[in-house]
Amino acid sequence: MAPHAIMVSFHLQGHIIPFVNLALKLASKGFSITFAHLHFVHQHISQSQHDADPFAAARTSGLDIRYTTFSDGFPLDFDRAFDAEYLKFFRDGYPDKVDQLVGKILQSDSSTAASNYFLIADTFCAWPEKIAKKYGLVNVSFWTQPALVFSLYYHLELLRGKGHVPVDGRREMVDYVPGVDSINTKDFMSYLHDTELEVIHDVIFRAFDAVKSADFILCNTVEELEADTISALQQKQPFYAIGPLFPADFATKSIARSLMPEANSADWLNSRPPRSVLYVSFGSLAKTDRNVIAQVAGGLLLSGVNFIWVVRPGMVDSGGGGGGGVLPEGFEDMTRKRGLMVPWCSQNEVLSNPAIGGFLTHCGWNSILESVWCGVPIICYPLFTDQITNRKLVVDDWKVGINLCEGEGIINKEEVAEKIEFVMSEKRSEEMRQQMEKVRRTLENATSVDGSSERNFDRFVEDVSHQIFS
Repeated sequence: MAPHAIMVSFHLQGHIIPFVNLALKLASKGFSITFAHLHFVHQHISQSQHDADPFAAARTSGLDIRYTTFSDGFPLDFDRAFDAEYLKFFRDGYPDKVDQLVGKILQSDSSTAASNYFLIADTFCAWPEKIAKKYGLVNVSFWTQPALVFSLYYHLELLRGKGHVPVDGRREMVDYVPGVDSINTKDFMSYLHDTELEVIHDVIFRAFDAVKSADFILCNTVEELEADTISALQQKQPFYAIGPLFPADFATKSIARSLMPEANSADWLNSRPPRSVLYVSFGSLAKTDRNVIAQVAGGLLLSGVNFIWVVRPGMVDSGGGGGGGVLPEGFEDMTRKRGLMVPWCSQNEVLSNPAIGGFLTHCGWNSILESVWCGVPIICYPLFTDQITNRKLVVDDWKVGINLCEGEGIINKEEVAEKIEFVMSEKRSEEMRQQMEKVRRTLENATSVDGSSERNFDRFVEDVSHQIFS
């Protein structure tokens, strides 16, 4: 009998995407998978694509992936993103829902011994230790962000003991975290800056207490890019760098289906010269200050570059949904021939198009990995959580991107235009593009047959199988 993974993702899109890709990769190694989404996640996917089952195509090729959904008890239309009420439930009530789910899965499968099952859950969840122990399951924690961010959370007690968390506005260098050469407190994740996010802090602190009992930790990063940090973590627990986790058909789907709402949007992008289009996106959940949207729009006007801008409903705080009432007067008319504003697009397909020459992004980890994979230089404007620390890797460590603005939280259209012009000028950004090519090859090599991520993944498959059946 093959090992059977029960996989439960965190409910935000940035976590779900690598979870789905991990499930596909495990299934391709002969594992059986039961993948569980919350009902509201399933409904959200249903609204954006015809088939909400992310594994329907995989099953036709013989992979054993079972897809199920379960309810958290909240209305489907309830906004769960960082809601204080939902965070309290996630901490106190959600574990019981998962417990019921796991018990039901184990009881319903008479063909597989319970000892063949193991659990894969997001590191941000504090409940895996308790549930894995109750049902006698091997406990695998999956971290969907870089190892640097994991290490800072992992060493929270050390940082608090030294007085560097909460940051509370200070700017000091920290050089005592194992495997981290040095980092300024300004580059800590946003939750380590704040002093009044008690529920979020409690969720994170509990989760990183719990992860220290995990049997295995998987991380969506590349060993060569975070070697010292990963090596230090491996001294604590089995830690496997297996990224970047991308679908097998990365960027092969028709871009005509993904760019919305104009039917000829694929023709629009394909008609542009190579590296002449800037892609702008602040993520699926990001709520961006009205002034930021206005200054980015003003910078696009001044720069004169071609662009695709994903402006989602609700992205702008305090009204002006979708940019309405925030964009400079006449913006859409003035940029109609060189700009395309869309509510959604398939990011992989856009980034892989030869016309794309730069990416202005919030620095979500998936976005960074995808941009590097496609060799697209990055303009960074992090908003919150890990994005702040991810920016450090992109700009300071790997040198494959630049900051949108140098002053903390200060942004103006003239500086935006200057940064856009720098990145989109192949001559001015030549050195950065050369560095991007080096990092891109590192990702490519890591995922090759003999690459570090493939070796690490195979080692994990062997190690977890041995523990399950021993």
